[in-house]
Amino acid sequence: MSQATTKLNAFPVFIRVEGEAVAIVGGGEEALAKARLIAQSSAVLHIIARDAEPELLAFIAESGANYMPGAYNASQLEGAVMVFAASGDEALDRRVAADARRLGIPVNAVDRPDLCDFFTPALVNRAPVAVAIGTEGAGPVLAQMLRSRIDRMLSPSLGPLAALAASFRNAAERLPRGSIRRRFWSDFFGGAPARAVEAGEFSQAREAATDLLLSNAPVRGHIALVGAGPGAEDLLTLRAHRLLMEADVIVHDALVPEAVVAMGRRDAERLPVGKRKGCHTKSQAEINALLVDLGRQGKRVVRLKSGDPLVFGRAGEEMAALRDAGIAYEVVPGVTAAFAAAADFELPLTLRGVSSSMVFTTGHDLKGNSLPDWAKLAISGATVAVYMGRSVAAEVAGRLIEAGLSPDTAVAVVENASLANRRRFHGTLADLPSLEARADLSGPVMTIIGDAVAGANFERSEPLAAHRHESAPVAAAEGVQP
Repeated sequence: MSQATTKLNAFPVFIRVEGEAVAIVGGGEEALAKARLIAQSSAVLHIIARDAEPELLAFIAESGANYMPGAYNASQLEGAVMVFAASGDEALDRRVAADARRLGIPVNAVDRPDLCDFFTPALVNRAPVAVAIGTEGAGPVLAQMLRSRIDRMLSPSLGPLAALAASFRNAAERLPRGSIRRRFWSDFFGGAPARAVEAGEFSQAREAATDLLLSNAPVRGHIALVGAGPGAEDLLTLRAHRLLMEADVIVHDALVPEAVVAMGRRDAERLPVGKRKGCHTKSQAEINALLVDLGRQGKRVVRLKSGDPLVFGRAGEEMAALRDAGIAYEVVPGVTAAFAAAADFELPLTLRGVSSSMVFTTGHDLKGNSLPDWAKLAISGATVAVYMGRSVAAEVAGRLIEAGLSPDTAVAVVENASLANRRRFHGTLADLPSLEARADLSGPVMTIIGDAVAGANFERSEPLAAHRHESAPVAAAEGVQP
């Protein structure tokens, strides 16, 4: 049967249980699991068991469930809207199922699908919002895996936001049907009220929702400066993913992989803005102006930056432009390339008794006539993470050695940190100039220098020294941003 014609054998519904009795027959682990599930609702829980295990008794005491000790009797099911047979005894479970059906009550028998009138879902609870995942009893572990993924996707503030929406429902019904009402709810769930609830500012959220009802002014846009991480899409933060799914427009740098951009809303407009070394499709001033213009149009924008937006990502200039224009914005951190490179090498960036500080820099900081202050930190033992193209590797090594850093200081180099096609190299500061001759390295390169690097795992890395005497430096397509 094709996917298009496959039909469900169990149809999902939500049953009203507020103030209603739900009966669970059983005193062990299976009964406890069902009790915990039902306790997420406002049902009145009845637990029927001859001998309840200590953990179940503790749950009963804590939750206030009604405990009915002693032998099971069919009369104990009367008035319930649902019954769970969870005794672990097949004969008793069959008897409970038969009694429940005779009384006209739907029943679920744990791990006995042939006795079930309904199946319990894996539940994502954002009350009053609930997401139920079912497999018709065929794959409980699969249902739990899906529940875990969906749970990570949904903001913890979704429940309070939905409750606030319910309080505005009657007022919103007075708005004209069609685009005006749709716009209100779109701005409610994706605009200032939602952001205020997420920040825990509930009175501000109510004020923002009221303003939406009363105001005919143009919708105010919102810009999120989001760190895309070093490249691997599963290193994107949950908040970043949620914002991508809500965005009207995604403005992204060239170094952000397509797999990360594709995690955004399918119908979002995607605007590439370059930002590779020596090849900028837009100047920073043009990017600033673009973000301001999109914000003034009322767009929800994700400005997707490789790594972390606050580490060599020029976020400061963009934030200043947005502040000057009165456009709302937020910053969402990302995993910066230095951390990804260190993880690829299993490299401790700080190491007790060896290095207790760290420097983030670019090789271009060493191109002036005087050494920057961080060079002194490197000499005193700090770990230095250098975001750079290979074209300055020799100059970095030469200036640091000239300043007093030992040529034998350990060095780790990673191309395409965090990605499946990453390459790792190890050596010393004296070996670092060999990078300039590596025509086979075209991805972003991260270099980490310091005594702590000696604690890395070099088993899957190549030695830099093998290329020390190669010549003809070739510039890599490394971006300025991490």
